[in-house]
Amino acid sequence: MATEKDQQKDAEAEGLSATTLLPKLIPSGAGREWLERRRATIRPWGSFVDQRRFSRPRNLGELCQRLVRNVEYYQSNYVFVFLGLILYCVVTSPMLLVALAVFFGACYILYLRTLQSKFVLFGREVTPAHQYALAGAVSFPFFWLAGAGSAVFWVLGATLVVIGSHAAFHQTEAVEGEELQMEPV
Repeated sequence: MATEKDQQKDAEAEGLSATTLLPKLIPSGAGREWLERRRATIRPWGSFVDQRRFSRPRNLGELCQRLVRNVEYYQSNYVFVFLGLILYCVVTSPMLLVALAVFFGACYILYLRTLQSKFVLFGREVTPAHQYALAGAVSFPFFWLAGAGSAVFWVLGATLVVIGSHAAFHQTEAVEGEELQMEPV
């Protein structure tokens, strides 16, 4: 705990912003490790959006080759594009913001309540998993009114269009001796 505070003070002394330290605020575990791997393998955004590198593929084979190579090469960038589209969808939908606030507020209240004492409902102790399910059930009408289902499909569709078109039209760098081999079916 003390070492994390020392690291944060050192980072502030070096002039790093809070956005750089954001992953340090995420609790350790699988989620943090995944985010760190994504951040470590992100490709330069300049080459990702370079307009001179976009062109129409000559044939279906080149299209397939571009799709495979670009998805492999820019995988982390595509994850952040997906997260950006989710953020855009949430910020532009006030009712969805209200539904998320109700859900996270209910989870926070349950968390605070379990710190004080065990949560008992109808004479039975309620496990944390059941408590969060209850929070989801309470906030479900808000998500339904906010159109969360359509928001999910909008994000998935927009992600497929943006990533698919980028991967299809962005030229790959030529690698010597590496050809995409198609197996006969």
